[in-house]
Amino acid sequence: MRRLSLEQYVDGVLRGDRVILARAITVIESELSSDSELAAQMLDRLLPYSGNSRRIGITGVPGAGKSTFIDAFGMLLINEYGENLAVLSIDPSSPISGGSILGDKTRMERLSADDRAFIRPSPSRGHLGGVARRTRETMLLCEAAGYRNILVETVGVGQSETAVRSMTDFFLLLMLAGAGDELQGIKRGIIEMLDGMAITKADGDNKPKAERARAEYTHALHLFPVSADGWTPPVVTCSSITGVGLVEIWQMILDHRQLAENKGFLAERRSRQALEWMNELLLTGIEESFRKNPKVAALLPLLQEEVRRGSVTPFAASRDLLRQYHPVVNGR
Repeated sequence: MRRLSLEQYVDGVLRGDRVILARAITVIESELSSDSELAAQMLDRLLPYSGNSRRIGITGVPGAGKSTFIDAFGMLLINEYGENLAVLSIDPSSPISGGSILGDKTRMERLSADDRAFIRPSPSRGHLGGVARRTRETMLLCEAAGYRNILVETVGVGQSETAVRSMTDFFLLLMLAGAGDELQGIKRGIIEMLDGMAITKADGDNKPKAERARAEYTHALHLFPVSADGWTPPVVTCSSITGVGLVEIWQMILDHRQLAENKGFLAERRSRQALEWMNELLLTGIEESFRKNPKVAALLPLLQEEVRRGSVTPFAASRDLLRQYHPVVNGR
């Protein structure tokens, strides 16, 4: 495929050309050094056109039906409110092969067929608990392309909750009722991060269980201190099949947005996220530079084998590698 120029990428993204947007994201995600400069220039040009969307993070327990929920919720936004949206769906990567399933387009049948929605599945490649390395940059491109709502769906494991919270305005946790003790296994840290909770699959025989779970979670959330912005995370029940509760979730997001804007917390949150992004990129750049150092690259496999055999401690090995990268370590 013919490589596009910087001007063609920028013009295509600003026109909302979905094909060029997809190709631009591929450049952003590329690990080739030849694409890194183009990606940087593209982001610099498009940054002034970003930042105008609602950034919504969605995570949940296994089986909660995140993709099915997003499909139903997205169609509600499109058909009832005239909105458009981009879904950045992060698929789990195999720790063995590095491959990913990338099946979200098949699970979001209606959204994937609608021109007002843009779905971008990306492999996590093991990065930070299931959030792709370039999710933040991809979000900016989608905003520049005119998408007013950005939904980031994570695999919902490890540190993904912290990662998605660090790049979105509203953090929604999807829970499943009827799976034993409703409060068991919920990490305190996740509860403290969320802006709203939805009990999914509240239809048929499962509806009473969902209502009981909603009451239990509502009570549990009231035990936590009120956040600095005065927002108490609501708990609702919903069904992706019947559509019940989806309107309430949308109104929850709008109410939170209005409160955050009126009190200045939205600007503060995004400023803090920008600093976190800078620090993340800085650490990533340092790691890449470290691994590309010829002396480090030559010594690394040897020390890895010695650490594996137990003949060298991890501390000593890391210190030796750092000395190869930078001769002055620990004052010597």
